[in-house]
Amino acid sequence: MSFNTLGFSNALLKAINKKGYTTPSPIQEKAIPPILEKKDVLASAQTGTGKTAGFTLPLLQLLSQGQKLRKRPVRALVLTPTRELAAQILDNVKAYSEFLDLRSMVIFGGVNANPQIRALRSGVDILVATPGRLLDLHNQRALSLANIEILVLDEADRMLDMGFQRDLNKILKLLPAKRQNLLFSATFSKEIKQLANGILNHPVWVEATPENTTAEKVDQKIYRVDQKRKSELIIKFISEGNWKQVLVFTRTKHGANRLSEKMVKSGISAAAIHGNKSQGARTKALGGFKKGTIRVLVATDIAARGLDIPLLPHVVNFELPNISEDYVHRIGRTGRAGASGEAISLVCQDELSYVRGIEKLLGEKLQSEVVEGFEPTTSFENTKPASKNRSYNKPKPKGNNRNYKRRSRR
Repeated sequence: MSFNTLGFSNALLKAINKKGYTTPSPIQEKAIPPILEKKDVLASAQTGTGKTAGFTLPLLQLLSQGQKLRKRPVRALVLTPTRELAAQILDNVKAYSEFLDLRSMVIFGGVNANPQIRALRSGVDILVATPGRLLDLHNQRALSLANIEILVLDEADRMLDMGFQRDLNKILKLLPAKRQNLLFSATFSKEIKQLANGILNHPVWVEATPENTTAEKVDQKIYRVDQKRKSELIIKFISEGNWKQVLVFTRTKHGANRLSEKMVKSGISAAAIHGNKSQGARTKALGGFKKGTIRVLVATDIAARGLDIPLLPHVVNFELPNISEDYVHRIGRTGRAGASGEAISLVCQDELSYVRGIEKLLGEKLQSEVVEGFEPTTSFENTKPASKNRSYNKPKPKGNNRNYKRRSRR
């Protein structure tokens, strides 16, 4: 199948060709046809599978075919949990709608609302938003949701995890009863099914599993080390391996700040990104990381979903998440689009229960090692010494990379 066979307009195909795409990904191939038929869709797809284009392209096709309304009221609403993901989705919408007469914009908190209000008043067809700022501007009567034709909930499971259920309920009450609904989630959890039952009307179920999508390869490894020596060990890895681009996850905002400061003092360019940072600081840090002026981005789980960092070679769990599924989303930042990647976790005694939970979710045992000179003071079962001559910057041959299989729970 090619994009040419899906029924898109010449203007959309021109934009798709400009991006260099010819063949839809599995999630796109499964989701686009029912969306174009104006059916509700419940889709399970991880980040990195092309799901954003999976709903953006048919959404643009439907809106461009529809009747143009005076003053351009909002006709399509895309809700997403984080500012970074919202901005990223808008970039996709703008790229694909380059040759269409459609306007789009993004609204989120952490920045001055006045420019957003002015842009809304000039008319917009597609609005990408985080729930909180959307309700704020609606309460200020800066926008109306009365003409919404298509609602998209992206990363719906993450929105529930972040406590947006109440905001979602308020937003749903503001929308027209007759509309098309598209719900995208990493899993078909019980909570997602409950949410879907209250929103979707006879939905088409779509699922793209890793076996049917890109051959994502992530070499996962655990290094057993005492908590107090984690900073020293990760700095050793980055310095001796000459790693140029590393995404590091911590469990807390304070921990992210503290670790990035230690790296800078060690001569490694680093920046922290989390919810307490201003939007300007977060945008600057992410931009520097993508450009290569910042080698290490230290993040809380706000960066685990949706961030498009092409060919990211290294992800490090400085601290394991207490929710096993978040481990999946973290390491999903590397090994994308067929490229090899490395996911390293620094594990102390207090995190052993998290390891067991992750292994249960993955259905496999994670390889565990210790580094000479960093031996933990407590024992760790099934741990073998790391090679003295381990070269931290040399990727393993593709044949030795572990095919990481994410599992969508039904």
